[in-house]
Amino acid sequence: MTTLVWFRQDLRLRDNPALVAAAARGPVVPIFILDDTDKTWGPGAASRWWLHHSLGALRQELGTLSFYRGDPKKLLPKLAAEAKVSAVYWNRCYDAHAVARDTAIKNRLKKDGIEAQSFNAALLHEPWEIKTGGGGPYKVFTPYWRAAQAREFAAPVAKPKAIDAHRLGSSEKLEDWDLTPTKPDWAKGFDQYWTPGEQGALERIENFLGGDLVSYGEMRDRPDKPSTSRLSPHLHFGEISPRQIYARLQSDLDSKATQSGATKFLSEVGWREFAHHVLYHFPTFPDENWRDAFDAYPWLDSKKDLKAWQRGLTGYPVVDAGMRELWHTGFMHNRVRMITASFLIKHLRLDWRLGESWFWDTLVDADLANNAFGWQWVAGSGADASPYFRIFNPMTQGEKFDPNGDYVRRWCPELSKLPDKFIHAPFKADADVLKEAGIALGKDYPKPIVDHDEARKAALEGYKKVRKSVKTSG
Repeated sequence: MTTLVWFRQDLRLRDNPALVAAAARGPVVPIFILDDTDKTWGPGAASRWWLHHSLGALRQELGTLSFYRGDPKKLLPKLAAEAKVSAVYWNRCYDAHAVARDTAIKNRLKKDGIEAQSFNAALLHEPWEIKTGGGGPYKVFTPYWRAAQAREFAAPVAKPKAIDAHRLGSSEKLEDWDLTPTKPDWAKGFDQYWTPGEQGALERIENFLGGDLVSYGEMRDRPDKPSTSRLSPHLHFGEISPRQIYARLQSDLDSKATQSGATKFLSEVGWREFAHHVLYHFPTFPDENWRDAFDAYPWLDSKKDLKAWQRGLTGYPVVDAGMRELWHTGFMHNRVRMITASFLIKHLRLDWRLGESWFWDTLVDADLANNAFGWQWVAGSGADASPYFRIFNPMTQGEKFDPNGDYVRRWCPELSKLPDKFIHAPFKADADVLKEAGIALGKDYPKPIVDHDEARKAALEGYKKVRKSVKTSG
């Protein structure tokens, strides 16, 4: 009763339904396939760095893991025959590419007389389980999350007591895949911030729940404070599950000291659920405006402005700090993600898909559902989106959420000697203040690439075409 277990975005032993079911049958052949067939949304560079280390950690935990690269539709039937298994198990993914691929694989295996089963390991509820009164998908978060919470959440399943794992002789070597950068090694500092793998995820959640959860509700928007969980990459790669998080939060939800923070944190897990709900029901979400009226928006096409944004050289410190944090750590604080996204879309008037693509390549937590949902939320074109006319002022956003300028000073050290008054708008400082701080604008730090008031006015003018499109189509 040997079972082939196909690992994907479920790189853990605890609460892994496919692995538990396989181990209960008998010997297990665990494999991972680097799917080269998804040419649009295959893992980006930062995700590949994480994947390399996470797979190494999983291999160590299991004792063995076989590696393959190519088309799973072609590989899995061959590997099932090589391993002489009677069943193939895996945990589900919900993007359109994965759904189509997995359906084809399941049909082929069944034709070959091999049992094929998939399980839910990534979400509290399957995307199709939460329905509106009319039987359709939800398009607004609050009623979605209310309905989701009204359903009982399944408890996480325990780690198998014993796993009789076997390696295939045809396995490739993980180290030969070159998933980590070398020339140059732009990820050199990542290991100062991250510990990929299941153990890293478990340590991360314990540190968060034992510390910053108490103040999470009040401090989660402060990028200058270590007040967020930083669990997102662990969740994306399935090193921890939302069911584990929910179960672990129960005592905090019942405690007066942590109830507020725990409730807010759980709602953020809910936003992740909602993003996957939307992606499943609207599979073109990562590539197309969800509200097609936004197809009328007159985007600009400035490679110069895009490059300045990517490099953190826009002249707006909180934007630049965020983009530099992203480059150096593979991560960006969520509040700053909204600020930098708003700047790209509404100050530079560059298509949100350009930002989505850059984040996909540079974030260690790049998740198709969350990334697309976040960008369309800021653009105003998505489900339950921010109003299109909400245009973040990068100066006031900085003053509000980085009041002492600590975040900016960390990632834009050339501004470190500026007084708090000017840390979020160096271009407003007079010559003496800049000289005292050792800053020559345009040399040590860029002048703003756009004027905020003019950019805001131009963005709103562009959105008039969207409103006109809505009236015409209506």
